[in-house]
Amino acid sequence: MIRDQQELEDRLSDPTQHLVEALARVEGDLLILGAGGKMGPTLARMACRASEAAGRGGRIIATSRFSEEGLQDRLNSWGISTLAGDLLDPGFVASLPVVPNVIYLVGVKFGTGGAQARTWASNAYIPGVVCERFRTSRIVALSTGNVYGMTDVAGEGSSESDPLQPEGEYAMSALGRERVFEHFSRTLDIPVALIRLNYATELRYGVLVDLATKVYRGEPVSLEMGYFNTIWQADANEMILRSLEHAETPPAIVNLTGPERLGVRELAQRFGELLGKEVQFIGSESAAAFLSDSRSARERFGPPATSLDSMLEMTADWVGRGQPTWNKPTHFEVRDGKY
Repeated sequence: MIRDQQELEDRLSDPTQHLVEALARVEGDLLILGAGGKMGPTLARMACRASEAAGRGGRIIATSRFSEEGLQDRLNSWGISTLAGDLLDPGFVASLPVVPNVIYLVGVKFGTGGAQARTWASNAYIPGVVCERFRTSRIVALSTGNVYGMTDVAGEGSSESDPLQPEGEYAMSALGRERVFEHFSRTLDIPVALIRLNYATELRYGVLVDLATKVYRGEPVSLEMGYFNTIWQADANEMILRSLEHAETPPAIVNLTGPERLGVRELAQRFGELLGKEVQFIGSESAAAFLSDSRSARERFGPPATSLDSMLEMTADWVGRGQPTWNKPTHFEVRDGKY
C-alpha cells in the first residue's frame, strides 16, 4: 500500500533498469512539452531520475503554462529545468531550445463540447508549430485510442492497423494531431512515435478511482460503457520515455494500455469486496466500447510491471482511507464523443 502523496509520486517516477539503459543510449537534452498535466510531472521526474542513474548528463527541460501553484518550483527542486509559456504564443515557441529529444504531451479533451475552436488549435495546430521548430529532433507524441472509435467487446480490441473512425470533436482533432505529425515526419524526415494511450491510472485520478469512489459513496455504477483498458501511470511513463528509441519516419504507432479487457461490473464488485460496500448498478453492458489491442507495445517493452490486482488493492486502500484525489472524473463512460 502507498501511505501518502509523497510516496505515491516517488513510486510513479521510479525508473526501471530497462529505462535507465534506454536513456543511456539516447544522447542529448530532453524537452517535455505540456509537462503540467496529469502525467507530465511524474514523467519528467522519472526521466530525470533515469538520466541521473544512467550518468548521461543531458538536461531534462519541462514546459507548460504552469497554472498549478507550486508545480514549477517542485519540478525545479527535482533537478528539472522549467520554461513557462503558451505554445500558441509564437514568441515562446521561438525561445525554446532546440534539443535532440522531445516528448509531446500537449492536448485538450475535457470541455471540448463548448470550445471546439480551441480544441482544434491545441490538438491539431500546435503539432505543426512544434515540428517546424524541432525539425532536427526525434519526437514522441501522445495520442489516444479514441481515434479508432468503439469496437466489438467480443474481439481483441483495435490494433494499430485498423481503420480510424473518430467520433466527436475531441477524437477528430486527436486524429488531426496525428496527421499533422505524420505529414511533417514524412516531409521533414522527423523520427516520430505516436502513442495511442487508453487510460493511464494512478491513485488520485483514473477510471479505477472513478469506480472505487462510486462504490465507496454508495452511488450507482453505470454499465453502459461496460468494458475498458487501463495501465498504471508509472508503467505508461516508462514506455513513453522508452519510445524515444522507437521513433521512425513515417511515424511508429503504438497502442499503450494494459493487456486485459476489464469489465466494469466485475471490477465494481471487487471494489465492493475490498471496501466492504454493497454495489448498485444501472443500465446494462453495450456490445461496443473503446478497447485497444496492446500486443505491439508488449513486444517492444514487455508487459506492464504493475498487475491489475495491485492497482485494485492500492486504489481501494487509498479511497477507503480518504486520501486526496483530484476530483476530475475521466468520463470514460461517454459514448457520443462529447467531453
